[in-house]
Amino acid sequence: MRLSSVLFISMVLPIILTKCGEAKDSVSRADAYMTDPEAVKRGRLLFVGTCAGYCHKLTPERVDALYLFDCDWKHGSSDQEIFNTVTIGVPNTRMLGFGTNFPEGENDLWKIIAFIRTNSAQCS
Repeated sequence: MRLSSVLFISMVLPIILTKCGEAKDSVSRADAYMTDPEAVKRGRLLFVGTCAGYCHKLTPERVDALYLFDCDWKHGSSDQEIFNTVTIGVPNTRMLGFGTNFPEGENDLWKIIAFIRTNSAQCS
């Protein structure tokens, strides 16, 4: 076996396989909840009671908080970015970090994200 083949198998191949595994891990926890009607329903109740109760609305209205059901996301649109924004907040805005201070912790936050996703406009 040539030295270049040995180097490829022992050094490069494990890196390639690791990178392939990372793409699989990028599936959002909200994805599983999006197919569960009870989880989406809980996400809606939590959204109405916390997010819409103070700032974000279920319909586009003129308020100082962003409308979350369109394609215009100011602080990142991936599920993980939304999770991070809700958890840590946005400095110098009214968006305080909630942490995972929901009755079921971060599971509830993922259910809120699932509710938002299932009710958002289809963006390209």
